Amino acid sequence: MQNLTIITRNPEVMGGKPCIRGMRITVGTIVGLMASGHSNNDILKAYPYLEEADIYEALAYAAWRVEEIEVPLKSAPDTCFMPGNPSTAVS
Repeated sequence: MQNLTIITRNPEVMGGKPCIRGMRITVGTIVGLMASGHSNNDILKAYPYLEEADIYEALAYAAWRVEEIEVPLKSAPDTCFMPGNPSTAVS
């Protein structure tokens, strides 16, 4: 894992959630915006005090955390849905 220098944590800022450079913008906010289809430019326009490097480090941090923590997920069905085949319908 690369050395992260932009992501900070402070119990007095956003409840200790990982933030960008000590500001009140969390990694989760950045990742959520990206997941919702917003581009880097959209995010930089909405938060003009951010830099493109902030976005990339937030994504790198989130990817690293996903690999480090096991989160229970709903199991996928054993069969895939195939149109026209009622035996593969997901209920």
